Amino acid sequence: MSDQTILAGTIFRGREFEPIEGRVVIEDGEIAAVEEATVDPSSWIIPAFVNAHTHIGDSIAKEAGGGLTLEELVAPPDGLKHRLLRQASREELVDAMARTISFMERAGTAAFVEFREGGVDGVAAIEAALADSPVDSVVLGRETVAAMERSDGFGASGAADGDFSHERTATAEAGKLFGIHAGEVDASDINPALDLDPDFLVHMVHAEGLHLDRVADSEVPVVVCPRSNVVTNVGVPPITDLAERTTVALGTDNVMTNSPSMFREMAWTAKLADVPAVEVLRMATVNGAEIAGLNCGLVAEGRDADLLVLDGDSDNLSGARDPVRAIVRRAGVDDVERVHYAGKA
Repeated sequence: MSDQTILAGTIFRGREFEPIEGRVVIEDGEIAAVEEATVDPSSWIIPAFVNAHTHIGDSIAKEAGGGLTLEELVAPPDGLKHRLLRQASREELVDAMARTISFMERAGTAAFVEFREGGVDGVAAIEAALADSPVDSVVLGRETVAAMERSDGFGASGAADGDFSHERTATAEAGKLFGIHAGEVDASDINPALDLDPDFLVHMVHAEGLHLDRVADSEVPVVVCPRSNVVTNVGVPPITDLAERTTVALGTDNVMTNSPSMFREMAWTAKLADVPAVEVLRMATVNGAEIAGLNCGLVAEGRDADLLVLDGDSDNLSGARDPVRAIVRRAGVDDVERVHYAGKA
């Protein structure tokens, strides 16, 4: 006998997030049907978020290092973050990451793509932190091929930090995901990063015309993290230009400097970039899912039932004339009515 759950309300269906009144029928963790029906429309049903770029290890040091440059904060091997990670015990690290994952769970994140420091030990630590959580993860090991082999792929720091061709080849041979930071501080590492034929790029703050053309030609997706870029004072990514050329997803980057709230990331993006609200919502859901090779991110038949239910009649959202715009620009954790994870209520 199959396990069936029904969610009813205003459903934001498909890639256009078309609002319809009805029911989402969930069977064995998958969306079996999206049915139009007369129901109470006050519950808003959207895909749960996919946070396409995180560093949650530095949950041990929230708001540390104010006023430092990006290099002083996070550059390997001796940026403040890396020094603090070396000083932390495994128990401290796992507990801090577990609390961040717990926050993401309450804030409607279905999955996150983690660039995981610490080699094999770092991968094992995040596995421990995820042990009791319904939140899915795509963990990209760093520093060694062994970390890639233990995880879901390799997350490179940037082409300026070394030659990652060996790691790229090994990751491709393993059939795993390869992502790399590029264009965060300046444009010098973008072409070398693109030369590696990555599965996706992160940041691209300083992308110029040539780089945008290469991104379009290669169809390589880009994950942008605008809040992080503003905090570290490196600039604002050309989100509109990137979105015109390739798939763009959103990430919250370092927990040291930003909460892993996709609500906040969407609001910043909507107010910084000239892109429609529906596109920003795609950046926070299906685009990240598809970059990560996940089957969530849409309210559509056959998709994993990772769904976020918002209270459309909350004091914050009631009276919204454009619900998608309201979700993107003003919704927050306090508006979350329920999160349904595939296979788990």
